[in-house]
Amino acid sequence: MKYALYLGCTIQTEQYGFEMSARETLPRFGVELVDVEGFSCCGYPLRSLNNFSWVYLTARNLALADGLGLDLLPLCNGCHLSMSEVKHLLDSDPELRKSVNGVLSVEGLEYTGESGVRHLIEVLNNDIGVEKIRASLTKTLKGLKLASHYGCHAIRPSSIERPDDAEGPHILDDLTSALGADAVDYPEKLDCCGASLVVSDPETSFKLSGEKLKALQNRGFDGMVTVCPFCHKMYDAKQGAIKTVLGDEDLDLPVFYYTQLLGLAMGLDEGKLGINFNLSPVEDVLDKIEGM
Repeated sequence: MKYALYLGCTIQTEQYGFEMSARETLPRFGVELVDVEGFSCCGYPLRSLNNFSWVYLTARNLALADGLGLDLLPLCNGCHLSMSEVKHLLDSDPELRKSVNGVLSVEGLEYTGESGVRHLIEVLNNDIGVEKIRASLTKTLKGLKLASHYGCHAIRPSSIERPDDAEGPHILDDLTSALGADAVDYPEKLDCCGASLVVSDPETSFKLSGEKLKALQNRGFDGMVTVCPFCHKMYDAKQGAIKTVLGDEDLDLPVFYYTQLLGLAMGLDEGKLGINFNLSPVEDVLDKIEGM
């Protein structure tokens, strides 16, 4: 279990808790996270402007992993989708692959297609496994009712291989249940966080995320579990702005990365898990866990 860790842009500049908790928890299960010199943006933001630039930038990161003989582990859902799509395109289009490799050759790089692209929930569920996770816990999260939020890019489009089923995803629920919590299904489970609209139409974006948060709060959930930095940013960091847009000061839902909850259940220090960077009201959940 040795992977080229790919953090992308958002995690390194804003979502420090995700990186910290991943680095703190995964190695305890024998996962080796390799930092690769030269990684750059996945290129996804350029997709609507210049398709070849997007493919090239993503392929460049894939080629760096190819050169090391390592599978990639992008923590960001968007980066994972970008890499999965570009890998699919390059593996099915020899002419595109030739053109991209022609540009990559300037740096002495080559996309060979040998490296895979893994998602965090795949590594946790398939490589580590829920039984090993259960065995690592020093406390249980029993009594906590938690809502799993997968994020659109983790499950769509189903035309290429995704980590979980587009209509009935369950892996994150299974992983959350392994911590002892109640991972309860809910009607809004597949609803989008609205992050893709936050620049062009922030009001609509905040309404999308706010309606989901309100629904979870009304259904009695103690908190939300995320595995995507963009989704986490919307539900956690933007909760204050969402309250303003919705005119609902009672909105108050804790939001955690799965790796943070995993670390807490393993008895790890909150500071090392980056929980101090969470901006949603996580204190109530932390108090409940402390008393378990």
